[in-house]
Amino acid sequence: MIPCRRRSHTRHLCALLLCGALLLSLTSGCLAKKAPPEVFDEDRNQLIALILSQQLPAQHFSHQSLDDDLSRKAFDLYLRQLDPRKRFLLQTDVHQLGAFSTHVDDELSRGSVVLPDAGMELLNDRIRLVDGFVDAIISQGFDFSSREYLEIEPKKLPYAENREALRERWRLMLKMQVIETYFDMLKDQKGKQQATDMGIDPSKHPERMRDAIKKVRESTHRSLQRLLKQTRQDHYDRYFDAITRAYDPHSDYLAPTSKEDFDIQMSGSLEGIGALLREDEGLIKVVRIIPGSAAEKQGQLQAEDTILAVAEKNGEPIDISEMRIREAVGYIRGPKGTEVHLTVQKPDGIKLTIPITRDVVRIEETYVKSTVLRQGKYAYGYLRIPSFYRDFTAQGNGEEIRNVTDDTFDELGKLKQEKIKGLIVDLRNNGGGALTDAVQISGLFLPGGPVVQVKDAHGSIRVLEDEDPAVDYDGEMIVLVNQFSASASEILAAALQDYGRAMVIGGAHTHGKGTVQAMMDLNRNLPLFQLQRYEDLGALKLTIQKFYRINGGSTQYKGVEPDLVVPSVADYLDTGEKYLDYSLPWDQVAPIDYRRWRGERLPIDQSRQVGERWVGNSEAFRKIKEETEKAKVRAKQTNVAVYLDGVWKERQDMERIRKEAKAAGLLPEGDEDGATPVEEKTLDQQAAADPYVQLAVHLLSSRNGQAISAVKGP
Repeated sequence: MIPCRRRSHTRHLCALLLCGALLLSLTSGCLAKKAPPEVFDEDRNQLIALILSQQLPAQHFSHQSLDDDLSRKAFDLYLRQLDPRKRFLLQTDVHQLGAFSTHVDDELSRGSVVLPDAGMELLNDRIRLVDGFVDAIISQGFDFSSREYLEIEPKKLPYAENREALRERWRLMLKMQVIETYFDMLKDQKGKQQATDMGIDPSKHPERMRDAIKKVRESTHRSLQRLLKQTRQDHYDRYFDAITRAYDPHSDYLAPTSKEDFDIQMSGSLEGIGALLREDEGLIKVVRIIPGSAAEKQGQLQAEDTILAVAEKNGEPIDISEMRIREAVGYIRGPKGTEVHLTVQKPDGIKLTIPITRDVVRIEETYVKSTVLRQGKYAYGYLRIPSFYRDFTAQGNGEEIRNVTDDTFDELGKLKQEKIKGLIVDLRNNGGGALTDAVQISGLFLPGGPVVQVKDAHGSIRVLEDEDPAVDYDGEMIVLVNQFSASASEILAAALQDYGRAMVIGGAHTHGKGTVQAMMDLNRNLPLFQLQRYEDLGALKLTIQKFYRINGGSTQYKGVEPDLVVPSVADYLDTGEKYLDYSLPWDQVAPIDYRRWRGERLPIDQSRQVGERWVGNSEAFRKIKEETEKAKVRAKQTNVAVYLDGVWKERQDMERIRKEAKAAGLLPEGDEDGATPVEEKTLDQQAAADPYVQLAVHLLSSRNGQAISAVKGP
């Protein structure tokens, strides 16, 4: 049972921080939306534009004026989502649209919106143009031996200079698709035979090549027609969202939708596989894998992956690139027990098909877990906190709820009974959650005091403190983080680091999300007599607060920099707040008084030296660093071969790379077709095979030889 003092303090903090906690986690129950209007309402969209022009500068944390500078940012985001892979627009089209780049603010303030109509008209004209010459290109045939190359990174690719250049770009793309489809068909036919046995010459498999060409022709036309079906309202919604995201990447315009679809917009939850996603410049990208989900169990889908296509088992893949997130999720969903195949592009360019058997999230896997790790005669505690979960809706209704603070307290009690000599708290891949619990869990390890500063849009700073002087665990601590530790997990790691309470170990930095968002229902801006006149206007998710450490520095942008930086499989990724468009900058406020930890702790400088030596001698970390360097090189190689032998060689190289990564323990053992099931491992097995956990155990257990010993604080 939880002692009364801890429970009552939890209730007090929950009441104090209810709003802030809801803003930290993107909860799905804030608003219930009606289905979007079927008929485009120009007056309604003019009203939305006017409300945005007033509310964005007034309510956003930055109070940035809606001026020419912000207009240029909004236009940049709008253009990138309009044609994210530069497959349609010509340079003349972009130049023509560029005339609007400094007039977005004027459009909004006047309520006279023009750009989304102009963009839709130009885009649809070019889609029809492409649709018209696809058949001619395919009928002309391809020289599969001609050594040609295609740039696939949009940032390196200019818009097509003219129609001829656009046609040539599509010729290369169609040639690539035919080759890839042909090889996929051969793989299905031949299984996993070696290249020497397979025979890749199309003259040996003419029926497969004919089928591949037919399949590409049909799927391309379907994809283009699907793009043409995007409504005028879809284009306006994306335009409004681009304006909102010009303020910062966590602010969004949420169009009206059904409650189910609104949940998807808010949480990005993919029902059936368990992943959080976002719509990034027209592409569907994975943000995070949910603990206990089917995707986590399968193991191959990771944060920063781009989902290109979706297929049912034995079904035809459906291209979801440039598809709205609601529509894409519709293809990914399905009944429990059915299998979906995701065609995914990794950040380093590797493409693979990932089979995932749809399932409900195993709730118990989302909760705090612990185990005891033994080294010689000593025991060390390992505590994994996947997220900062708390059901505020149920709590507000007076229901008894399960929450991360109480669970952490309980698990600590179990570990202390084992007389542990040190504790490892694992916050890797923890995307945050309730601010309440970041403060509360800090208090389990500290004798009271300030934990975090929260600054609002008016410049007012509130200090959130742990008011309970009791310390539930006072031994040595190590905190593990990575680039996907965000928000509330960064607050906890930063507080324990600032107090000198724990040594933080991880990659170069955590995610760096040091902001809080609030939901604003746009309908609340309407007088009562006008509520029935307009369909639902939608909502704004706006950044309204910013977090600061007790030492004055923000967790925003920079994140938390570990005391010991170790190689990470994500080192080659440009992931984190600092890489997001128009993220709020790092800054600082005045530090506040706090008393550094005076109990047992690891000496940071000495431990860092020991840790660096251990990492340098570790075969596991050597493999991680080696594979990361290879991935970094691959990520830069975006000019890909478009000829038979070249594509075949790249596919063989990718297969070899995957095998090497599996051998290094960086990928699960399951294969692409799902024939080999992924073995589920217990927490003990996971920890035993985890080099980061083993490093932490080594530092906690090093008492002789390395001259590491527990020390008292000042």
